[in-house]
Amino acid sequence: MKIIPLSEGAFTVDITKKFVPFKKDKDDLQERSLGSILVEIQPFAVITANDVIVIDTGLGFNMPDGTLQIHQNLLNNGIGPLEVTKVLLSHLHKDHAGGIYKTDDLLKQKFLSFPNATYYVHKDEMAFALKKGAPSYHITDFEGLQNSDQVIFLEGDSGKIDDYITYKLTGAHSPCHQVFWIEEEGQKIFFGGDVAPQLQQMKNKFIAKYDFDGRKCMELRQQWWEQGAEEKWTFLFYHDIKTPVFGF
Repeated sequence: MKIIPLSEGAFTVDITKKFVPFKKDKDDLQERSLGSILVEIQPFAVITANDVIVIDTGLGFNMPDGTLQIHQNLLNNGIGPLEVTKVLLSHLHKDHAGGIYKTDDLLKQKFLSFPNATYYVHKDEMAFALKKGAPSYHITDFEGLQNSDQVIFLEGDSGKIDDYITYKLTGAHSPCHQVFWIEEEGQKIFFGGDVAPQLQQMKNKFIAKYDFDGRKCMELRQQWWEQGAEEKWTFLFYHDIKTPVFGF
């Protein structure tokens, strides 16, 4: 399998849940509001024998010419948006779901960003996100999925997609957050979304106030880190500034 990080850049985010661009070579974190944390926004493409998979869809920002940033990142790596066959969504927070749709300014309509892909989202996450709304969720980013024939709503605590992708409902970061394992030819890729967002958090006991259940997040990270070391997983870190991919 081939892994391609699709970085949208670094941002600071504080209690307001606003993502403010951060230039690592120029900006000073200490000059940002108290409690700001520095994160990368980094969807991934995973190319398997049969699929081009996008995992989470970023903030949905456009390039200066109007091209959706996640589209440009894919094109920079020789992948056209029409080639994407699966979109896996860990949860629907705005920094993970912003690129689900692309807005056509001339037609004043929104279209799925990956028109040939099947989108996978947990049905409990959809229900919770629609009810919860702002500031963590932008309902307009994803509400159209409810009536789309390109969406499969995953159910239950765990299950399989096409016999080689495993999903598991973990909660912890948000009440209905899920994680994914992709396995092919002896390689196992793990995407922990915002329960396991950065390499350093895997190595240290850390309870974050911004998580729905910070203690459960910490315990799951410890469990996955130990299991991943034993089984030689490759970890994908959505919010890591320096290490998007780590393999044992």
